[in-house]
Formats: sequence, C-alpha cells, structure tokens
Amino acid sequence: MVLPEYVVVFCTAPAGEAEAIAKALVDARLAACVNVTGVQSCYRWEGTVKSEPERLLIIKTQQSLLDPLIARVKGLHSYDLPEIVAIPIVGGYAPYLDWIREETA
Repeated sequence: MVLPEYVVVFCTAPAGEAEAIAKALVDARLAACVNVTGVQSCYRWEGTVKSEPERLLIIKTQQSLLDPLIARVKGLHSYDLPEIVAIPIVGGYAPYLDWIREETA
C-alpha cells in the first residue's frame, strides 16, 4: 500500500493549550501550518454525554512526520485520550503542497 505524501491532522484541545500545541508543532517543523478555530464538541466520556467548547487544530504535514507529530501532541496535551486523526491529502495546489514539504524538511 502506498501512503499519501501529505496529511491533514485534526486535533481538539482546550483553548489554553491549542495555541501552544500549534506553535510547538510549527517550531519543531512537524507541521507547516496549523489553523486554530473554535468548535463546540459533543461526545460521550466515561458514560456521560458532554458538550464543551474546544479549539480545533487543523494541521498540515507530511505523512512521514505523523508518528513524531502524534508523540509531540500527546506530550503537550492534557487530555487522557486526545483526538488525533489524520486524513490523506489526495490532491491540491502543487505550490502549496511543495511549501508543506519545504517547511517540514
């Protein structure tokens, strides 16, 4: 199986942590760009349905950096089970994809 070269990673975090996680990933060249936006999350945790405001991180990176990126997020994140989901980028504007590679080299 051939893995995609680029992925978008979604991660939710509390407002106070999201910006720090984003900056750490870009500083470490594990991500070329991280968008941080507000969301309202509804989920079941420990048998209870919860609804909480969170920040959604939309992280652009190379597939080859996914494991160290996950490790870094887990090290910075306060949740016991942080959402970290990668989705392949199957196409896009070639100069932007080149920029992702350059910024995460």
